[in-house]
Amino acid sequence: MSDFRLKVFSCVAKHLSFTKAAEELLISQPAITKHIKELESIYNVRLFERNGNKIEITNEGKLLYQHSEKIINDYNNLDFEMHLLQNTYKGELHIGASSTIAQYVLPPLLAKYSENFPDIKIDFLSGNSRDIESLLHEHKIDIGLVEGISRDSTLHYEKFLDDELVGVISTKCPFAKDEITIEELISTPLVMREHGSGTLDVIKKELSENNIKLSDLNIVMHMGSTESIKLFLDYSHTMGIVSVRSISKDLLTRRFRIIDIDGLEMKRQFMWVERQGQEKGLTEVFKEFVNRNNYML
Repeated sequence: MSDFRLKVFSCVAKHLSFTKAAEELLISQPAITKHIKELESIYNVRLFERNGNKIEITNEGKLLYQHSEKIINDYNNLDFEMHLLQNTYKGELHIGASSTIAQYVLPPLLAKYSENFPDIKIDFLSGNSRDIESLLHEHKIDIGLVEGISRDSTLHYEKFLDDELVGVISTKCPFAKDEITIEELISTPLVMREHGSGTLDVIKKELSENNIKLSDLNIVMHMGSTESIKLFLDYSHTMGIVSVRSISKDLLTRRFRIIDIDGLEMKRQFMWVERQGQEKGLTEVFKEFVNRNNYML
């Protein structure tokens, strides 16, 4: 029922790439070009301009993109509600999750969800917490899961799951203590998540409550994922601070051990995040399913 040309245009506008749009929509690049030219002919405008090897969206294209996103979203909601009348669920769902959740929490739930709702096509993106919030603002995802602290007043946050950050070292590291003080933490070589991550935000907040700044710590390196930190720890005499969920199996195999930091409690929550006032539809079905099945975690 919806105009596929709008979906093609929206995909090109999102990626600013005909090639990436063709890959995502599983059609040829000439077909992408054909659909864009048809829209330009209908409205007698240029939607994109070439700038060397890149394309830029025109002002006319920005206007069409604004309306096409709303039309596509409205159609998806219509499709959802019509199938709901027959107790069936069908459509597309774009989900985003911050790195720790994407790696260690969502995969088993997504597998179970896909079995229960085979007619819902899922597009899954990951990044740090700020990336996910940006993707929501850009309408590239419908719903997200982030770590730590709610910070954007234009978004709606809702608790999903409790988590805790812990100090961790390799069992090969000649570290004599199982517990250190906050003062000892300051001189301990550390590897941390990157700026913009929910993990680092929580650590900074807890440190500030003890009148300590991140710059006071002996941070050897910032890294873009928990898995990178874990591999780094395998080959260094440093300590990381990561989600306890990310090392549960590693503790059993004695790859790592936890170092308690006396006086520093780094509990946090994983949060659902959505645009304020957005339509529900498939996002609500997904959220309810995941909340009902989080016993798997």
